[in-house]
Amino acid sequence: MKTFALAAAFALAAVAAHADPIEGVWQTQPDDGAFAHVTIAPCGNAYCGTITRAFKDKAEFASPNVGKQIVRSMVAKGDGNYEGQVWRPANDKVYNGKASVSGNQMSLAGCVAGGLICKSQTWVKIQ
Repeated sequence: MKTFALAAAFALAAVAAHADPIEGVWQTQPDDGAFAHVTIAPCGNAYCGTITRAFKDKAEFASPNVGKQIVRSMVAKGDGNYEGQVWRPANDKVYNGKASVSGNQMSLAGCVAGGLICKSQTWVKIQ
């Protein structure tokens, strides 16, 4: 039994070691006192992020956006950079997106005009 537990621990460690830097749970940048936790995981050949928890004035609340994909089809481009789409709940629009991961921070941007005009946020990895 002890051998099985040890083997399982090594297997989990190996999976964690090979996880892509964008994978995990991220806290969005606060916007008007509201923020969310977004879980980013593989989806097909890309990465997608789903809102898993929402907070307003530091208290969790039942947002209608929980369960919705905010990061869509992000494809790794190398050196911690990704391209895909992002959904902005405030106006229910989807934008061309790009992300750059460095350590436990991610700069996530939604862009228009072929990437000439972008609005970005900094997210922090919490898990």
